[in-house]
Amino acid sequence: MRITVFGAAGAAGRRIAAEALSRGHEVTGVVRSEERFSALPEGVHARVGDALSPVSATELLHTQDLAVAATRPPYGKEDELVLAAEVLLGAAAATGVRLLLVGGAGTLGVPSGGTVAEAPDFPAEWAPIARACALQLEACRASSGADWTCLSPAALLEPGERTGHFRLGGDELVVDGDGVSALSYEDLAVALLDEAERPRHRGRRFTAGY
Repeated sequence: MRITVFGAAGAAGRRIAAEALSRGHEVTGVVRSEERFSALPEGVHARVGDALSPVSATELLHTQDLAVAATRPPYGKEDELVLAAEVLLGAAAATGVRLLLVGGAGTLGVPSGGTVAEAPDFPAEWAPIARACALQLEACRASSGADWTCLSPAALLEPGERTGHFRLGGDELVVDGDGVSALSYEDLAVALLDEAERPRHRGRRFTAGY
């Protein structure tokens, strides 16, 4: 497949691009400036683009088979995540390209009731990005004509090992026997590429965790 990754120099995007390359896909990595080219995995076709621009996004999706939205805005600009989702959903609908988005865990249900973001111990500093991820998911569900899937990661997402062993879920947090919800960025990339190659969650959100 020809895959374009927006946010390809970020923590999730780099690993998604690398995983796609390892599976033999042709990968284009989109970043906002040429200064970020050096952060892309070797073998990625580097492009400067803007996920907030309908013109740029649509141009980048032409001739592609799949687009991945792995952008994360800086602190204080969380609303950009929602705008990027709306722009990329529109571009996907216009071009017929499938769109996979990396979302957040805040809207996932927890065993005790409510959601991750509603828990009493949810860090206040994470609230803005959690709200943005919730609106990102709403934009997906409200979209018309786009072939989308949103992957919400586990509650604890950190750099680690690529194991290829994890469990999938829907709208409920995946936890282990100790009640911990965790996933490495490397296995997030595996879960996303598995979905890209063998679609199981078209038009809906899914999650992954150990």
